[in-house]
Order: sequence, then structure tokens, then C-alpha cells
Amino acid sequence: MSRFDEPLAKALDPKTAKLLHSVLGLETVGDLLRHYPRRYAERGELTALDALEVDEHVTVVGEVSRLMRKPMRNRGGTWLEVEVVDAARNKIYLSFFGKGSHVAESRLKPGKRGMFAGKVGLFGSRTHPRWQLTHPEFELFEENEAGAEEFSAAPVPIYPAGKDLTPWVIRRAIGVVLDTLGPLADPLPAGLRARHGLRDLDEALEAIHRPKDFGDVQRARDRLKFDEAFVLQAVLLQRRQAATAWPAKARPRRDDGILREFDARLPFTLTEGQAAVGEEVAADLAREHPMHRLLQGEVGAGKTVVALRAMLQVVDAGGQAVLLAPTEVLAQQHHRSITAMLGDLAQGGMFGGTAVTLLTGSMGAAARRAALLDAASGTAGVVVGTHALLQEHVQFADLGLVVVDEQHRFGVEQRDALREKAGGGRPHVLVMTATPIPRTVAMTVFGDLEVSTLSQLPSGRAPITTHVVPAADKPHYLERTWERVREEVALGRQAYIVCPRIGDLEGDEGDLEGGAGQAGEGASGEERRPPLAVLDVAQLLSEGPFHDLRLGVLHGKLPPEEKDAVMRAFSRGELDVLVATTVIEVGVDVPNSSVMIIMDADRFGVSQLHQLRGRVGRGGLPGLCLLVSDFPEGTPARARLDAVAATLDGFELSRVDLEQRREGDVLGAAQSGRRSSLKLLQLLRDEDVIEAAREEAAGLLADDPELKEHEALRAEIDRLLADERAEYLEKT
Repeated sequence: MSRFDEPLAKALDPKTAKLLHSVLGLETVGDLLRHYPRRYAERGELTALDALEVDEHVTVVGEVSRLMRKPMRNRGGTWLEVEVVDAARNKIYLSFFGKGSHVAESRLKPGKRGMFAGKVGLFGSRTHPRWQLTHPEFELFEENEAGAEEFSAAPVPIYPAGKDLTPWVIRRAIGVVLDTLGPLADPLPAGLRARHGLRDLDEALEAIHRPKDFGDVQRARDRLKFDEAFVLQAVLLQRRQAATAWPAKARPRRDDGILREFDARLPFTLTEGQAAVGEEVAADLAREHPMHRLLQGEVGAGKTVVALRAMLQVVDAGGQAVLLAPTEVLAQQHHRSITAMLGDLAQGGMFGGTAVTLLTGSMGAAARRAALLDAASGTAGVVVGTHALLQEHVQFADLGLVVVDEQHRFGVEQRDALREKAGGGRPHVLVMTATPIPRTVAMTVFGDLEVSTLSQLPSGRAPITTHVVPAADKPHYLERTWERVREEVALGRQAYIVCPRIGDLEGDEGDLEGGAGQAGEGASGEERRPPLAVLDVAQLLSEGPFHDLRLGVLHGKLPPEEKDAVMRAFSRGELDVLVATTVIEVGVDVPNSSVMIIMDADRFGVSQLHQLRGRVGRGGLPGLCLLVSDFPEGTPARARLDAVAATLDGFELSRVDLEQRREGDVLGAAQSGRRSSLKLLQLLRDEDVIEAAREEAAGLLADDPELKEHEALRAEIDRLLADERAEYLEKT
């Protein structure tokens, strides 16, 4: 067994091992050694106060400047306040009560330097709030001879810690392991290390945890970043190699089928991008191994047409195609739009036609039985549905293509369940996303998929103007917002109003839809009001500025038939304003809608705002998007909204989104855990590392596909794949 796989309970004392596992989830020596420092402190440096967050467990480094005994307000006795400063005179205060205050007073003398760890809070007046740690754990460098020398001569590592677990306990545990580590088998071949000037693995681990200077830190980070990129790329390339060996039935294009007739009837000309991507997909479908392609594109770039043409090619070849949507609203919308685009070609049993069937979990029993029969018998060439398609009793006659819309909303097991319904071989898979993905993310997260991009918008798409409405600072701006909606309605147009919360429903405790409601941060030390709700906003508008307009309400908890009825009424122009949650985020296409109002816009992510905005400007009418927020200029939330207002380029916004979020958020829920395999690699800033690692991994696998000559690399890959949190790699 590799030393990396040794349990911590064997390498450390039982108490420390148990604490590391319970607080940080660390189980092995390898887990501990890859728990890298969050930052490094220099002499006299205090943690940047603008980086602190209320209730966060933090570690600050600084010097005690003064102690103050203060009387207790409501009872007898005193408490101790300790002021800690850095060279720039930034301050944080430590509070000690009871017996602990006397112990602290005996040790914390002015001039003493050390580390102080605890949960940080804001106290004092609104105009002069002060950062404070209550009863923090602390370690004085002068009390620890090694610590004092370390503090004066080298960077001090500050580790991500937690309640009951201080950074110095982690540092000491790592020191014990490093002192007994011995030589390690290096997963990077010697030639690769030499080509890229990378130090050996054991040297890098020593340097990142016990650096002599900041140059040591940088060289260690360079090596360990390359490790992360290289192992991930090797895994993804292995999966791509394996996919080429899987059997799949070829579905070549016919010259006399439904696709040709469909193309002849199109009322518009395909864009160059749509035509080019269509040829890539057609070539993939004609091969005898399964297509695994990601189709990404701007909002309104015409991905649905590309997907439908691929489905018709499969139907022409005697197979069936499935379109899997994340919500019933979107599934119904896809069913309506595909049926409308096909016209009489969507009638099963006719020459040159195929049935298009809808299957969702809440359909009535009779309709559901009919849909199941159509799918199982092959009568339905195209089946559109939600996760209901994944149930065991749903069968297909000859499943040839799976199209997954907005793939990030589906888990690994869900995609696998549908893929297994193809019987003997595997179906071709086309994954679609309207969230543009930066190239480095595509290489790292979707590295086992071929990637096609649609960036050219079809003709007829009108520009969308976006503005931020500062409702708290300028309430009359909100009044003007409602006036603008009325002006558009007076011109015969329609509007969306999106809220992050549903409202006061039975069992609805602030129910937030579509991931909304998590992005906004409150003012320092203040609790935010609850997010605005659809039902509340709809009532206020119907009784106020929109009392004479036709309002509809749409959210995920409505019965399916009611959701469909509301959406159909809005599509037919029978409603002026639709107040909704993010169920209208993707796929909903009402050309007559020209205004999008997003309430509490700061509670949505950048990409989500861009998706919502894409619901307007689709019918040649100029689009208007107003982002309503209480946040003033200068706050991070307002900066995020200003970024959305400044550009319509989804790819640029995706970079902004990634820069403002943790890497784990981008890679998916499985990557956001505390044992994420990406510790140091930053997908935007380390593009050169990712590209170099992919090139090296491709060369190595070409010479040694099964890694028979690279046991250390194979072991590292096995560790990654054995971790359940690595499921995000499963994109096929």
C-alpha cells in the first residue's frame, strides 16, 4: 500500500486523527498532505479585514497592542478585550470571559505575536463596526521556539480549519507525517518533470507545507497544480478512448427522408454555424461508435433546430430519439415547438412523417399509457419528456439518440439510466447547454466530449438593452419600471416578471426555485429580508400599477395542466404579464415578449441572469431587461449586476461568473465538497497549465494506453475515481 493511502489513525495519535476526520473529512495521509495552506502570513501581517465574512472560522496573525478590562453590563465582574494590530494598524478585537479571561490576560501581553483562530463577528455601532473574535484559540510564537524562528524567517502557513480544529494543530499533524514520509512514487514521469521544470513530488509537498521563502511556495504550487491538471486530463482522455470502443448502431443521413423534407420547408436559412455543427453531428451519427458531443451556444443561437435535425436523421435511419428536459414546463415547450416546426411531418403513420410524443411524470393515466405504448412500439420517432423517461418501465423499440437539454441539471445516474435503454449498443448522445462555457472549463469538465459551439445568432434577433434598477436608493426608478411595462403592453407586447421565491404556499418555507436566492450577500452584520415571492408580487401588481392588465402566475408547484394552460395563454397573447419563477429560464419562446423584469436580481447568478434575459428580443422586437436590486454601487452584488448590464456576450459573462465563484461551484455539486480534487488549479488563470497537461497526457496514453509502465499515475487515477466526489467526470 502506498504511504498516501495509509489511514491517519495509523499515522497520528487517535485524538488528532479523529478531529481531522470529523471536521475536515480527512481519512488518509494523502488527504492530509493535500490539505494545502489557504494563505501564508508574513511578519506582522494581519488577515485582510475586507476578506472576512461574518460567522466564518478565520485565523488572523498579528501583534497584541493593548489589553482592556471592562465591566459586565448586566451582571458583576469583568471581561477582557484584547486589541490585535498589524503593521498598517489594521485592528481586530479578541473577547474573553470568565476564567478564560484570566488565562488569556496572563499570556497575551503587548508586543506578543501569534495566530488567533475563531468565529468572526461584527460588533459596535452601524457607523463604526469592529471585527471581533470571541474566546479564540491562540498560539504565541514566542512561546514556541520553533514557531518564533519560523515566524521571523519563513512564511507561516494558514490552513483552512474549523470549530475545535486550529491551523496549528493541522500544521503539527502535517509535520509529523512529513518527517516520516520517506520517498514517494512520483505520478509524473521524470522526462515530463524535466521538460516543464517541475520539482519532485516529495520536494513539492515539503515546500508547500514548510517553505523557506515565497519562492519555495510558488515552485511547489506550480508542481502540484500540474498534478491536478494532468491526472484529470488523463482520466478524461482514457474515457474518450474507451468510448471509441463502445458499439453503437450507425445512423447515416438519407437523401430522401423526413430530414430532407423538413429542411425544404424551413422558413429561414440555417446560419453558417448551424450548418457547420449540423455536419459535425451528422458525421458522428454515421459512425459505429456512439457520439458524445456537447453543443453549447448563446441564448437564441438555434440549438433546438440543430438537435431536431439530428433526431430526424436518426428517425430516417429507423431509430428513435429522446429529448430529455429538466422541467415539465420546458418539456411541454419543446414538445409544442418541435410539433409546430414539423407541421404535418409530426403525424405518425403518414408517409414521411413521425409521431412526436410527450411523456412527463404527472400525465393522466390514459395519456401516460398511450405515450408508453408509442415509445415501446416505435410508433413515436421522437419522445420528449422529463426524468419520467428514466423509470424502469419506460421502454423503447430502438433508441438511437439521446439529447439532454441543460445537462448540468441531470446527475450521473439519470444519464446512465437513459443510456442503458438502448439495448445492445449504446445510443448517440448530444448534450446541450445555453450557458456558454470558457474553453478551459470545457477542457477540464467536458474533456471527454467533443465540443461544438454556436455563437452566431439567427437573423431577426433584436438587441436587448439591460439596466440596473437601484430600488432602495431611488424608489422612483421602480415606479418608472412599472410604467415601462405598461408602455410595452400598450404597444401590444408582453412582459415577464421573475422572482426568486414562490410565496406563501402550504409547505412552502421560502421555497426558492432554480438555484435562485443564494447569490446575494447581506450588508455587514445585517440579516437580509426574505427574497421577493411570485404570489406576493403578483398580488401587489394586480391591486396596484397593473390593476387593469391581464396577469398570469407560473411556478414549479402548480399542477402540470395549470402550468401548461398558463404558458399556452401567454404564448397566445391572452396574458399581458407573466409573473414567474425561473421555470421560464430556458427554452420558453414567446416572440411577442419584449420586457424582462428580474426582482431581487442580486440573488441570481450571472449565467442565470443571462439566460432569463434571453427570453425577450426573440421576435424582432427590441428587448428590455431591468435588474431590480436593493444593493448600492460599490458592493460585489451590484458589480455582478453591472457586469450583466454591460455586455450581451455570454462567453464573457461566463468568465465573470467563474471569477466570482469557487471552482467547485462550476464543476458541480459533487466538486463543491471539502475533498474536491481541484485544490490549487484555477480554470481561468491556469489555461497554459491545463493545455500543457492535456498534451502531455495525450502523448503518454498514446504510448501506454493502459498505463502499464506508469504505476504511480495509475494509482493516482484510481484514488480519484474511487472517491465518490469524482462523479462530475461522468459526462457521458
